[in-house]
Amino acid sequence: MNRFVKPLTQLALTFALGYAWLPGAWAQQFEPGAYPDRVVLTWSADPTTTQTVTWRTDASVTGAKAQVRLEDGTPDLETDAVEYPAETRPFTGQEGREDRYHHVTFTGLKPATVYVYRVGDGTHWSEWFQFQTAAAGPEPFSFIYLGDAQNDIKSRWSRAIRQAFRQQPDARFIIHAGDLINRSNTDAEWGEWHYGAGFIHSMIPALPVPGNHEYFRDAQEKPALDPHWAAQFTLPRNGPAGHQESVYYVDYQGVRLIGLNSQQMGVEEGSFDTQVAWLEKLLQDNPQRWTVVFFHHPLYSTSKNRSDDNKEAKARLKALFDQYGVDLVFQGHDHTYARGKGPNATASGPVYVLSVAGPKMYKSDSERWMDVSLVDTQLYQTVQVAGDKLQYKAYNVAGKLVDSFELTK
Repeated sequence: MNRFVKPLTQLALTFALGYAWLPGAWAQQFEPGAYPDRVVLTWSADPTTTQTVTWRTDASVTGAKAQVRLEDGTPDLETDAVEYPAETRPFTGQEGREDRYHHVTFTGLKPATVYVYRVGDGTHWSEWFQFQTAAAGPEPFSFIYLGDAQNDIKSRWSRAIRQAFRQQPDARFIIHAGDLINRSNTDAEWGEWHYGAGFIHSMIPALPVPGNHEYFRDAQEKPALDPHWAAQFTLPRNGPAGHQESVYYVDYQGVRLIGLNSQQMGVEEGSFDTQVAWLEKLLQDNPQRWTVVFFHHPLYSTSKNRSDDNKEAKARLKALFDQYGVDLVFQGHDHTYARGKGPNATASGPVYVLSVAGPKMYKSDSERWMDVSLVDTQLYQTVQVAGDKLQYKAYNVAGKLVDSFELTK
C-alpha cells in the first residue's frame, strides 16, 4: 500500500466526523445544525422576575423562539406555555462559517418559582429545561465558583464543572473567573466549553468574566474581546459605558455580585478609571448584606514573576474593598490555589481567593501572603449563603474537601 493512503484515509474520516486539524491536536468542530445547541442561561435583568437564555443554530433557522411555563410536574408542557420570539444575531467566526445566535428574556415571572422552558424554531426544539427564579428577599442559597478552564476543556476541565454540579446540584449560578478557553475566537474551543458543561448551564445561569485568553489582536493590532463573548453570553448591560459586554452586576437574595474586566483595565486607556469609578458608586449605594467581586487577574499573585503586576489595582481596588467592606474576591490567572486576606490586611478587608479548574498548572513561589495554597490540583468551590453566615468550601475534582472557612456578619 502506498505510504500516503492510510494517513489520507484517516484525514478524510476525521473531517467527515466533524474534526479539523489544529497545531498539535485534532480538534472537534462542533458544527451547528437546525436543532439548538450551546443553550446557556444568564441574566440581563432582575433575576427575581426574568430569565435570559441564549442558544446557537445554523443559518437555516430564521424564526427562532422559546417557550416557558410554570413547572407543575405535568408531562403536557405545551399547554399553557407562553411563546417568545427570539432576537437573532448572525455570526461569522474566523472559520468562515455563518452561524446564528438567538436569545430570549422571559419576563413577568414569579419570584422563587421553578419554570420549564425550551428553545427552537417550531420544528426543531431542544429538550425542556428547568430553572428557578430568585427570591425577592435574602433567602438561603448556594453557588459555584470556578477558576480558569483554558486547556483540554472537553477532556479534563469537564470533570471539574460536572463534579461541582454533583457536589452542589442546587447551586443558583456559576461564576467563571476568566480564561474559559485558550485561543480566543476559536469556535472549536468554545464548542469544548459548552460540551464539557453539558446541560448544566441550561439549568444553572453562568456569570462569566473574560480573561486575557478571551482577547486577540484585531486588524489594527488592537486588543479585542472574542466576538463569541457577546454572541453567546447575554449579560446585564448595567456596566459603565464602553464596557457593557463584560462588566456588570447582579443582586441575588442579599448578595451583590460584581464582575470586572481586569484584562481591559490593563490594556485599554481609560478603562481602569472608568471601571473603578463605576465600582465605587456601586459599593457606596449597596443595600445587600454581602458583596462578592470577581475578575481574572489576581491582586496578589502566587508567582514571583508577577508579584509586581497590578500595582495600581492593588492600591486602588484594595482601598475600595477595605473601605466598603467587600467580603469575597474571586480570581483566576495564576493556575494555582491560594486563599488569604492579603498583606497589610484590615479587619474590614475581603478574603482573596484564586483558583484553577482546568489542567494547566503553575508553581506557587511568591511571598507567602496566603493562608492556604495548593499546586497541581484541579478544583471547584461552593459557597452557601444563609442570613448572617457565608460558608466557603474548596474541593479537588476527586470530591475531597481541601479548604473551607466561614464568614459572619
